[in-house]
Formats: sequence, C-alpha cells, structure tokens
Amino acid sequence: MKDSIFLREVGLRDGLQLVKTHLSTEIKLAWISEQSKAGFGEIEVTSFVPQKLLPQFSDAEELMVASNNLPNLRASALVLNVKGAIRALECGTKKVTFVLSASEMHNKSNVKCSTDDSLAMFFDILNLVKEKKYNVEIAGAIATSFGCSIQGDVSERRVIDLAGKMLAAGASEIILADTVGYANPMQVKHLFSMLNSIIGKRHVAAHFHDTRGMGLANVVAAIDEGVRRFDSALGGLGGCPFAPGASGNIATEDCAYLLESMGFSTNVDFAKLLLLRKKLSSWLPNEKLEGRLGAARPAINFPTELISPLI
Repeated sequence: MKDSIFLREVGLRDGLQLVKTHLSTEIKLAWISEQSKAGFGEIEVTSFVPQKLLPQFSDAEELMVASNNLPNLRASALVLNVKGAIRALECGTKKVTFVLSASEMHNKSNVKCSTDDSLAMFFDILNLVKEKKYNVEIAGAIATSFGCSIQGDVSERRVIDLAGKMLAAGASEIILADTVGYANPMQVKHLFSMLNSIIGKRHVAAHFHDTRGMGLANVVAAIDEGVRRFDSALGGLGGCPFAPGASGNIATEDCAYLLESMGFSTNVDFAKLLLLRKKLSSWLPNEKLEGRLGAARPAINFPTELISPLI
C-alpha cells in the first residue's frame, strides 16, 4: 500500500484573513462541503478572534456548528487566547489549534503579550478542557518557527523548547509554521530532525508559506524527516496580518499533485478539487490566486484513476 500523507485545508482561515472580499457564510459552507467531498478529512474553517480585529470571522460560531453536521469531516479552528478557546469549545469545536510565536516580537505584535504569557494561556486552556471534560483535541502551532520578518532569526532551541512543553502539557499535535516564508529545505530538515528526536514523528505537522517560492521544496524536505501532515490553502491564499511581507500558503492543489506524483496517497479527488478551485476564482474575483495546477492541469502520465474525470 502507498504511504499516506494527510493534507489539512486552511484556506478558510489563514487564506481569508487577508482578503478584502467578505465571503458569506453560505459560500463558506459550500466551500467546506465541496472540499470535504474532494477527500479532505480536516478543514480549518474559522478563527475565534474579535470581530473588530478580523470581521471575516464574525460568523465563527454559526460556521462551526454547521460544519460539524457535515459527514466525514473534522472541522477545526484557530484560537489565540483563552477567550477564543472558550468560544470554540462552547459551540462544539472538535479540534482547536492554539497558536503562539517563537519570535517574541511577532507574538507581541500578534497577541500583545510575550511568548511565555501565550504558553501560560495554552496551559490554562488544557486545564479548562480537563476540568469541563470537553471532547476536543487541542493542537499547538508554533508560528515563525523558521524566522521572523520583524525579529529576523529565531532560535531553534526556543522552538524545540516550546514544542516539548506544549506536548508534555497535553497537545495532540505540534505544528511548526513558516509564517513569513523564511524557511529553506536544509533548515527544515534540521529543525524537524531535532524535533523528531525529542517528541517523535507521529505528533508533528508542517505549515509552509510560499512567499519566496520555496514552499513545495520545504514540503519535500519535511517528508524526508518523516513528516506526514501538512497544512495548505486552495489557490495559495493566506498571510499574516501582523507580519510585514508575509504572503500565501502553499497551494493545496499543487501540494496534493506533488505528493501523488511522488507516490504518496492523499485521498484527494482532483476532479472535484479543481472544479472547486474554479469556483473559488468566481467567489474571490478581485483576489490574486496562486497555484500552477489550476492553469496547467495534470500531466498526461499522471495516474489515470486520479484524473480520468478531467480528460
């Protein structure tokens, strides 16, 4: 059997937090439903943040409740603090990703507190989950793990220390995020090698941006170190509003194509995914979308069972 790699769609959260077009809840639900049918078992559908900060996510509760009713889908959400986590938990979110930054300057820009303060919030959320006996998975994401456009270099030891503390406290998964697209393949291999030696491969995931064109190369480097879980955004949407110069995620369609071409199984239905990609263009007509597969289409020697509906 093929080795499987799991792709989590983050376009509805990371992708939409910078776009000027406000998508309706109905369109978001159509996106979620169609991408789930295209073989995606987890979609990060929203972020529980103040409406005045990111009005795109003012429908977070409504969207999460509706997404939880879709079959074969784990709808996840991002939070930055305890208040956001409480909102997520109270509307039945099954997976919450708490993000802090390894860069002190980015963390203070993003959430107005130190990284250690954010770490303390993460511990408080885990304690709340235990106390209230919520049936939820809590993941920890470490932003700017590979560098910061405000601070510059970020200590690898700091990243590893944060990952170890979050996992020891009860995190189900540690996601290393290249928030501003500073990573290169050698750096990726080294940091994930360090991380794997401490916490093991089964708990790790990667979140790469393609700001400087190295996103997919970094995916391959992470695969070489045993990473089998990746975030991506349809059309390469995304970016951080609190980090100058940050731009889009790796494109979901391109990443899935890369993985299948390398012999991995992603469970992606490319016919359905590329039809959804076309709809995304119509939903966001004034936004620049990335991704090569939408324009070039699969090669004729791509596995027939994956592309036959497209021919």
